[in-house]
Amino acid sequence: MSNYLGGLRRWLLRSGTSSSTRPRPARPGHRRESRDLAPPPGEGARRPQRLSSLLSARSVAGEVFLLQLAVVVLLVAAAVVALVVQGRSAAMMDARNRTLAAAGTFAESPGIVAAVRSPHPSAVLQPSAQAARKIAGVDGINVYTLDGLTLAHSDPRQIGKHVVGPFARAAAGRSFTETFSGSLGQSVVSVVPVKAADGSVIAVVSSPVTVENVQNMLNGQLPVVLGSAAAVLALSAGGTALVSRRLLRRTHGLGPAEMTRMYEHHDAVLHAVREGVLIVGAGGRLLLANDEARRLLDLPADAEGLPVTDLGLEEGIAERIASGRSATDEVHMAADRLLAVNIRPTAPFGSAGTVVTLRDTTELRALSGRAEVARERLKLLYDAGVQVGTTLDVERTSEELADVAVPRFADVVTVDLLDPVLRGEEPPEVNTEMRRTAVVGLHGEHPLYPVGKLIRFVPTSPMAAGLAGGRAVLEADLRTAQLWRTQDPENSLRILDRGIHSLIAVPLRARGVVLGMAGYWRGQDSPPFDEEDVSFAEELTARAALSVDNARRYTREHNVADTLQRSLLPRRVPEQSAVEVAHRYLAAEAGVGGDWFDVIPLPGARVALVVGDVVGHGLHAAATMGRLRTAVYNFSTLDLPPDELLSHLDELVAHIDTDEQEWGGITGATCLCIVYDPSSGRVTAATAGHPGPALVQPDGTVTFPEVPISPPLGLGAGLPMETVELTLPEGSVLALFTDGLVEGRDRDPDAGLAALRAALAGPARSPEEICTAVIDAVLPTRPDDDVALLVARTRRLDPERIAQWDVPPDPAAVSRVRNACARRLADWGLEDIAFTTELILSELITNAIRYGTEPIRVRLLYDRSLVCEVSDGSSTSPHLRRADDTDEGGRGLFLVAQFALRWGTRYTDRGKIIWSEQATHEGVAPAAMVPEEALLAGWDDEPL
Repeated sequence: MSNYLGGLRRWLLRSGTSSSTRPRPARPGHRRESRDLAPPPGEGARRPQRLSSLLSARSVAGEVFLLQLAVVVLLVAAAVVALVVQGRSAAMMDARNRTLAAAGTFAESPGIVAAVRSPHPSAVLQPSAQAARKIAGVDGINVYTLDGLTLAHSDPRQIGKHVVGPFARAAAGRSFTETFSGSLGQSVVSVVPVKAADGSVIAVVSSPVTVENVQNMLNGQLPVVLGSAAAVLALSAGGTALVSRRLLRRTHGLGPAEMTRMYEHHDAVLHAVREGVLIVGAGGRLLLANDEARRLLDLPADAEGLPVTDLGLEEGIAERIASGRSATDEVHMAADRLLAVNIRPTAPFGSAGTVVTLRDTTELRALSGRAEVARERLKLLYDAGVQVGTTLDVERTSEELADVAVPRFADVVTVDLLDPVLRGEEPPEVNTEMRRTAVVGLHGEHPLYPVGKLIRFVPTSPMAAGLAGGRAVLEADLRTAQLWRTQDPENSLRILDRGIHSLIAVPLRARGVVLGMAGYWRGQDSPPFDEEDVSFAEELTARAALSVDNARRYTREHNVADTLQRSLLPRRVPEQSAVEVAHRYLAAEAGVGGDWFDVIPLPGARVALVVGDVVGHGLHAAATMGRLRTAVYNFSTLDLPPDELLSHLDELVAHIDTDEQEWGGITGATCLCIVYDPSSGRVTAATAGHPGPALVQPDGTVTFPEVPISPPLGLGAGLPMETVELTLPEGSVLALFTDGLVEGRDRDPDAGLAALRAALAGPARSPEEICTAVIDAVLPTRPDDDVALLVARTRRLDPERIAQWDVPPDPAAVSRVRNACARRLADWGLEDIAFTTELILSELITNAIRYGTEPIRVRLLYDRSLVCEVSDGSSTSPHLRRADDTDEGGRGLFLVAQFALRWGTRYTDRGKIIWSEQATHEGVAPAAMVPEEALLAGWDDEPL
């Protein structure tokens, strides 16, 4: 039995050691890791902030920390549960093994069969069973007979009692272990049969262990399990905290959404952005390159980490990127691409380095180039609208078109116009004969036709084709084209040798009429013309064609007005002896105006000097000027004094204004009229709104006599005009002018008069020289008004050629005066006309004696003709009539008209003067000379 107890003790020791000492080594390690997790000195002050950052789920680090901590807690809890379940299962298994080993060892122990068969088995078995129970650590070792009698029991009070138990299987020789509920609670019991030597079962040994005891044993291990779990949890949390703190620093406290968005942005920059992005480190090494940068720079796959200068880039762009200096839109070449480079430092947003962005501007440059071309052409069209057509001159307008197109559109521009266009006429329907009007872009000798050459273009030439079709003709490459050479084959080769290689021929069409052709030529390094250039050339030419047509129309109107005006102005100064005359007329640049001048011989060797000005320009002003000049001439034939002449002219202008009210214009006109008498040197002047004359004395001094100024013509309202009378020494100069000479938009009239005074002053000069000096010194460079200048040097009639007699009112005095006149005519050598002169004087003197009043005076003036004047104090006006056959008188004035060149009546403030004029040389006679018989038959002493 003692051997049994020793073996049981050894088995139990092996079993306890293997089961109870297995988890113990974890505890010292747990404590050791707990000590390792203690914070370092000085870090406790930052723990609350770090802890708050880590515990915040708004950052990636906090979210990772909380997630890892939850995972660790779940893993530790699962491990603890697994250990507890495993420990309970192991305890139950240990209880089964323990009870089975105890029961089996006791049932197989030596002496057990003898003890069962002994007379007092309980006495033998009870002590051994108690000792074995204590050694085995079970709740009891009980021995039962096959009929249920208790031989040994952990409770001695149960010995000798019968029990009911599951002994049938044991009686059959099989051992088993099962769990049951008994008086001690739920228990685990193992039953082993006791076999005799012959193998028969003679008793049953059971060994129970209550589950509570098993749980108590497990609870003894639970603190170790929980401590180990706590240590693992603390160690995992500490490690997670360390990792999360580092992650917090790396992510700068960003949240998950921000991190996701940053990753998406990063991915977009790498793969989706169509602008190259490079990140270069401080050492010039490439840290990052997106897909577009790789494409633009053709980078190798392993470019990251390499120096920028080793990537095989163009030297200029590689050095610029590696330099690290900031740049904005610097343009560099990379292979065949033109890249705009921007460089910015990454600090303070990252480590030292630069961010480089690359933009492909190759296509943009082409687009911007086309946009720049379009902008330049719009500006060219604007400049053409401003610069072409500034002078209303056809030739100048053509030159302006060529000037504005060279060199901004073409290298050479030629303009050819039809001859009628140059003259202002309507062009013909179809005509290929044109005159070269402008050539711009070539200097010196050149192969193109010169200006002024009349060119007849052959039908195959671009000019003729464009003229016939009414559209632009493009010859993009003159070197390969053949038809244009037929115009002039030799000259065509010279044109090509000069480098000219492209041509656009555009018709100058305006208002449905072709005026000529414009040729745009390119040469040297200029690109050839294309279809877009054709459209622009047509637009430019169309705008210029309107200006050319306006100039043509203006030229036509100007020519008509100029022709009209010059036909109305005096073509030559009439011959007379009173003054030596010179004149100038200059039309304004704005067109023909209404200035005029006139020199009108008057009876008695006198002369009328007239200068006038009609406001405005053009046909209306010229026509009005012609009407006024004609009126002045007609009024002069009436021998009216200047004031009366201007009064009649004023009425005429008022009448013109009344008639032209429907036309909408008012005639503004001024006039200065001067009558000079060379026999006395007396000047009578009157002005209607016109500047007075300048007077140059024989000694060279200049004055401006004050002439009473009346209102301009048409505004006098019937008021009388005022005159001034002056007596001039012989050789004095009168200068009559219009206001265009001394006035202007930018010129003060006083300054103009001062310049005129200076030009007139000085030594004696001829009227022609004076006119030239005045025009050169006084006329503005660009006069905006017409200028009329009339310079007259006065002469005196020789007193020897003047004869005068007073006639008493006695008919007998007629013969005496007639004889005295005959003698004076003989002295002058005018015997040939003595008879007719005596006849004329007899009739005039007799008429004055009979019908006039005193004083009666006769005067003979011998100048270019012989003038006979008979004056008296009456104002009756004789008139010419044809006498009937039965009339006894009335034929005297008829005879005077027949023998005199001219005759008339002039009224004075003291009466009237009847005058006649006769030629003084042979060959000039009255239009109708009657025979002497007719004269004698018509002679009568009846009054005229």
